Amino acid sequence: MIRKKITKKTSAHELDKLVDDGKKDVLEHFNTELAIRRILVDFPQWMLDELDREANHLGIPRQAVIKTWINDRIQQTKKIAL
Repeated sequence: MIRKKITKKTSAHELDKLVDDGKKDVLEHFNTELAIRRILVDFPQWMLDELDREANHLGIPRQAVIKTWINDRIQQTKKIAL
């Protein structure tokens, strides 16, 4: 599932008209930087156990731990690349 945010002041009616008129590329009206994509990742049980322990310790969902840790790693990698 991809969620997109309208970046220009374009109403849903105006977007419908653009599509109906055959203008297929309406992505310019959306901020795709904020798009969320659902993916499937397989983890071994021991890793899920560790993620759950950390999530319980922090009082946040497992998914939040995964996102936080991945984001931290990406930011670290960006700093090293500079």
